[in-house]
Amino acid sequence: MFKLFYQGGTLFMGILTIILFVIIIIALFNLFLILKRDYKNLDETRRKLGYIKSLGLFALVTGMLGQMVGLYSAFGVIENVGDVSTGLLAGGLKVSLISPLYGGLIFLISYLLWVLIDWKASVKATTD
Repeated sequence: MFKLFYQGGTLFMGILTIILFVIIIIALFNLFLILKRDYKNLDETRRKLGYIKSLGLFALVTGMLGQMVGLYSAFGVIENVGDVSTGLLAGGLKVSLISPLYGGLIFLISYLLWVLIDWKASVKATTD
């Protein structure tokens, strides 16, 4: 697992991990407020839950940016070296997909959390 983290680039993978932790903290905080029934109204709660979706999308874009930066530097090296085998090129392309995959996974997690917490807020609002 740590091998993939380092292969994906510690800068972008670190940023993505921080975004994941922030998403989880926001989700747990809002879920706690909903379960405790300590929220003002449903619209305000849903607005705050929108941050989960926004951060998930930001993670996806950050992962794609990590891939673009990695590919740019890899193609610069290939340009300097000249002739590169297809196996080496395929291995490099495989490694370049690590950060977008991680960003996409965070995006999916954020949307799942958003759907579940929004559903729970709707259920709690109708029972109050």
